[in-house]
Amino acid sequence: MITTGVLLQKSPMALIGLTERNIRTPTEMRGKTVAITPGDSLSLVWPLLLKKIGLKEDELTIVSGDAQTKLNAVINGRADLMLGYLMDQNLRIEKATGKPVTAIPFSDYGVNLVSSCIVVSKDMLKNKPDLARRFMKAATRAVQAAENDPEAAVDAMLKAYPKAGDRKLLIDGLKLTLPLYHTDETRNEPPFRVSPTNFADSVSMLVEYAGVEKSAAGRPKDFYTLDYLPK
Repeated sequence: MITTGVLLQKSPMALIGLTERNIRTPTEMRGKTVAITPGDSLSLVWPLLLKKIGLKEDELTIVSGDAQTKLNAVINGRADLMLGYLMDQNLRIEKATGKPVTAIPFSDYGVNLVSSCIVVSKDMLKNKPDLARRFMKAATRAVQAAENDPEAAVDAMLKAYPKAGDRKLLIDGLKLTLPLYHTDETRNEPPFRVSPTNFADSVSMLVEYAGVEKSAAGRPKDFYTLDYLPK
């Protein structure tokens, strides 16, 4: 398998909590209660965030549970923060409580893991390269259209799948997601065109914290190609 495009080039991972708790940087969470889901993608890189900011987990109170339990812990005041995604759980907490919510992105503190990639088999690329090029061209055009008109993109999705969710929440979530499609390095590039440095850094993180074999860190180009993106 190989990646032919990376949509989220900035990580949506964040610390999320009610603004009234006055936690605006990760270092301010010392002594606070944080809700996590053991074994999910956020918890895998959580130790790296703590390392980057110079905190130890025993300086915090950890509440463990599934995604809904984490959300409820913040809503009900049993946790000051939760690990979540800055275009999702923050909006749900705000809707449930009617209070402003603060999201502290991991990427602001040196923990940026790319995500939402298009992954295909190498055999398919070998046997049907034109199919891959046409798919990536269509995907690129769709993302560009969503960037230009988020409301229309959500309306198109709801027309195809009416149960997708609340229209306002979907639009708000998409608008928070759009800035994640590019880094400073790719700001003037079409969607999916990840920078080599960004991808390599993500592979290194997966090696150190997600159990990927160590040799992968020295060969990030084995895991992605931009050759099938539109020129």
